[in-house]
Amino acid sequence: MSSAAPASASDLQQTPLHALHLELGARMVPFAGYAMPVQYPAGLMAEHKQCREAAALFDVSHMGQLRLIGPDAAAALETLVPVDVVDLAPGKQRYAFFTNDQGGLLDDLMISRPAAADLADFGDLFVVVNAGCKDADIAHLRQHIGRRCEVVPLPDRALLALQGPLAAQALARLNPGVAALTFMTGGAFTLAGARCFVTRSGYTGEDGFEISVPAAQAVALARELLAQPEVKPAGLGARDTLRLEGGMCLYGHDIDATTTPVEAGLTWAIQKVRRAGGARAGGYPGASVIDAQLAGGAPRKRVGLVGLERAPVREGTPIVAADGTALGAVTSGTLGPTVNQPVAMAYLPSTHTATGTEVYAEVRGKRLPMRVAAMPFTPHRYHRG
Repeated sequence: MSSAAPASASDLQQTPLHALHLELGARMVPFAGYAMPVQYPAGLMAEHKQCREAAALFDVSHMGQLRLIGPDAAAALETLVPVDVVDLAPGKQRYAFFTNDQGGLLDDLMISRPAAADLADFGDLFVVVNAGCKDADIAHLRQHIGRRCEVVPLPDRALLALQGPLAAQALARLNPGVAALTFMTGGAFTLAGARCFVTRSGYTGEDGFEISVPAAQAVALARELLAQPEVKPAGLGARDTLRLEGGMCLYGHDIDATTTPVEAGLTWAIQKVRRAGGARAGGYPGASVIDAQLAGGAPRKRVGLVGLERAPVREGTPIVAADGTALGAVTSGTLGPTVNQPVAMAYLPSTHTATGTEVYAEVRGKRLPMRVAAMPFTPHRYHRG
C-alpha cells in the first residue's frame, strides 16, 4: 500500500467518517491519497492494547471494494491469481494476490463468494484491494477479464474493521447472527438499519470483523459500535503495530512487484489445485517462476527479526552479517507494544533464514544484534469455530 502524500491537504480524499474522526479528536495524516486517522487522543499504545484486550474500531474505507458479476467471474479471476477461486464455497473468503510475469506481487486482496441470496447486492465475487493500488487493480481487472465478467467498483460503500477478543460480543448486540460466522467466512447482515456485508477476518491477528456498509449509513453504524462498552476507536498507527506483531505483510513495504509469494512466505495461499500437477495448475502471470521456486526454493526469504536490545529498528535499516556482509534491509519495524521488544521483517538470503540466526541492524553507525524469529510474534487468535 502506497503512503505517498499529495501536495496539499486539500488534494486529499476523505472517507465517509471524516467528520466523526475530527469530532473524536483524531490526528489526521495523508495515506494513499486520503486523510486518515493515525491515532486518537488515547494514543497508539492504548489503542493497540484496546485491540488486544477488548475491541477496537478502525476506518478502512480507503480500501477498494468491488463486485465481479457473471457466471465466469471465478474462472476469469484465476487467470490473474495463483489461488483457487473456482472452488471457493458460498459464504467463504480467501486471501489472494495479483502476480506479474516475473512472479512478483502487484497487490494482495481478499475474495469472498456471497451466498446465492446476496448475489444481487454483492456480486458473484466480492473483492477488497489495497487503497494505494485500487485504481491500478481495477484497470488490471478490466483489461484482462473485463470481457468475461463485469468489474463494478463500489465507491459508495465504507469499510469498518472491528477487531479484538470482545469484537464478537459487541457486534452481536447489533445482530446476533454474526456470532455464527467463523474465521474467513462472511455474509449479509443488517446492522444499525444498514445492509452490510460482514466477514470474520482482519489485519490484527485478533478475532474480528470487516464490515462493508453503505457510505450514507457508515457514521450511524460507527456511532452504534462505539457506544458498545467494549469498543474504542483506533487509528492506522495501531493497525500497523498490530499487523506487524501478527507477522502480516503491508503491500508496498513487505511485498511488492519485485517479491514473489515464495520469497514472501505466502505459499500457504497457493492451493494444490493451482500448483504444478494440479487440475488447474498455472495459467496466471509468472506461474513458471513461482512453480520453479515452489519446487526448488527461493534465493531469499521474508523472515521475522527480534531485537536483542531496546532500540526499535525501522524500515530501510540495513541488515548485515557478523563480518559486515550486507544481507538485506528491514521492510517493517517497530517496538512491539504487546511483545515489548523490537520486532521487524526483512528479506535475507536463504543461508541466513533459520530461526535463531543472529544478524545485525546498522543504526546510526552502531550494530544492533537481532535474531531471526518465527512469526507471528504475537499468536493469532482467530475464531475458527
